[in-house]
Amino acid sequence: MSECCSVSQPSRTQRICPIDGSLGQPVQPITLKSLLSPAALIHFEPQQSYSFCSSPACEVVYFSPQGQTFTTVDVKVPVCQKEGGEDVPVCYCFGWTRQRMRQAIAQSDPIDVCEFISERVKARQCGCEVNNPQGRCCLANVRAAIASMSDR
Repeated sequence: MSECCSVSQPSRTQRICPIDGSLGQPVQPITLKSLLSPAALIHFEPQQSYSFCSSPACEVVYFSPQGQTFTTVDVKVPVCQKEGGEDVPVCYCFGWTRQRMRQAIAQSDPIDVCEFISERVKARQCGCEVNNPQGRCCLANVRAAIASMSDR
């Protein structure tokens, strides 16, 4: 599997979101450079470290230890942790939305979404660091979305 989809150990650089106090996960500068809107990118400080806030109740997507924040309006794509819509991507590299996953599960011969994504990751076709606002593999998000669908 590619590096972006390997299981990572907790980082010493984890931070606390200055707005809601949730634990953020470190994200590489390439992710912000790829996903911030042009207006927000002007304020990006590449020498700072940034973290991703996954809290659904918080509008902050990225924050720095210096208190700089970028919110959902500052990114080019909807963030699946922040938006619950059916058409919001859960897998940004291969276009798996909640709706598309639901349709695949409902088919008489459903595609195994996680297997589909894993095969493409193994083939080094993913670009999680530039496509996914988290800057890392989406498989945990996909598994959680599928589990929540089967809980209903």
